Amino acid sequence: MITIDDFIQQFSIAFSNQKDWQPWEVTKNLSAILDQLILLLDDNYEVKDGIAIHKTAIIEHGVALKGPVIICENCFVGSNTCLRGGVYLAKSVVIGTGCEIKTSIIFSGSSIAHFNFIGDSIIGSSVNFEAGSLTANHFNERVDKKISVAFNSTIIATGTEKFGALVGDNSKVGANAVLSPGTLLNPGTIVKRLELIEQIKQN
Repeated sequence: MITIDDFIQQFSIAFSNQKDWQPWEVTKNLSAILDQLILLLDDNYEVKDGIAIHKTAIIEHGVALKGPVIICENCFVGSNTCLRGGVYLAKSVVIGTGCEIKTSIIFSGSSIAHFNFIGDSIIGSSVNFEAGSLTANHFNERVDKKISVAFNSTIIATGTEKFGALVGDNSKVGANAVLSPGTLLNPGTIVKRLELIEQIKQN
């Protein structure tokens, strides 16, 4: 099975109760997980209606926040961005203009440039998504929409129709690249601009 810490070193530090979970189990239950984490935050966070924002974070005009959301210290969220469905931004994460982040965890020092979609995904530390790159989280084109992942020459059925990607620390995703549903990127992976990552081909 997949150990998320092998991809993201900070994972079990921030999510100790989920250290043995599979990535799609984490995203599927992320809203409930964040509801519990919000109860443990200190007074450096302003909390209202399931939205917790660290006092050092910068949230620009026109941002839509739909709880539960946790935005940690020194984060930046650009204008006209939407965070929904359970979102956790670790410290010093940058989310640029016009992004949509849905049911995802993004670890420290990562940057989602602008006009990106990150859905049902776990993104490691110091990861960079250039403009227009995205994680697809649903097989619209398939009759059987259940997602599987390829790991160590084995195909693992997730049992879910919504899962984007597990992106390892220090990875770089080029502009307008697409990570197909169920993508696993090892730490330090570089995805070229306009590249499609499709680890399991449709029959």
